Order: sequence, then C-alpha cells, then structure tokens
Amino acid sequence: MSYSVLKKIPRAIASLSLIAFLASVSQVALADDSAAVKTIAGVLVGLNHFPSAEDKAALAAIAADESNGMAVRALANAVANIQHAATAEDKAAMEQIVASDMADSQSKSLAQIVLSINHVPSAEAKASLQAML
Repeated sequence: MSYSVLKKIPRAIASLSLIAFLASVSQVALADDSAAVKTIAGVLVGLNHFPSAEDKAALAAIAADESNGMAVRALANAVANIQHAATAEDKAAMEQIVASDMADSQSKSLAQIVLSINHVPSAEAKASLQAML
C-alpha cells in the first residue's frame, strides 16, 4: 500500500464513525419527539378552552427539553398558552412550522390543528389527534 492510501484510512474510519454516531443520535431524537408528539396530541384531544395545570406542566417540560426538536418545543409552548385559541405570537410560530421543509408531517399536522382551535379542536382534528396517540 502506498503512503497516501494509508493516510486516508484513519480519515475514512473517522468519517464512518461520525456517520454512525449521527445516525444513532438522530434515532434517539426521533424517539424523544415521538413521545413528545403523543403527549401534545393527548393534551389537544382532551382540550376544552385551555390546558389543565397538569397538562401545562407536561407541556412546559417538553418545551424546556432541548433534546426535542424546535418544532416540537414550539408546539408544546403554543398549546400551553392556549386560552380558547392560540396567541398571535404562537400562531405565527405555527405558520412557520407548517411552511417549513424541515418539519415532519406530524408536527405540521399539529401546527395546523393549533391554528384552527376555537375553544376545542374540531371533530376532524380530534380524529387526526387520535391517530397520533
């Protein structure tokens, strides 16, 4: 083997190690988001004008957990702030999630539901939420 080939082997091993690490971290992040999405969907499906104190505590924990994605944290914050409807600031954040190429389909669906809430989720929204549980 030539010296230049031997020089490239450690770099290739490091690159493969980094790829494997990132793949494992992204799977953990997806798992965390999945649990958080289920919690948010559960709060929304039972929402009646505003979340309960217990629901707000669970949502605050999701919003504060940096292992959750930004969209999920914004969703948790928006749902915690609902008083009959989302706030103007939270509606703007939900519109950004809906328009984002980086947000997953469940986050986009939750954002659309938050945008449409008027005291309670619609029957159609509740059916979508049930499917997420």
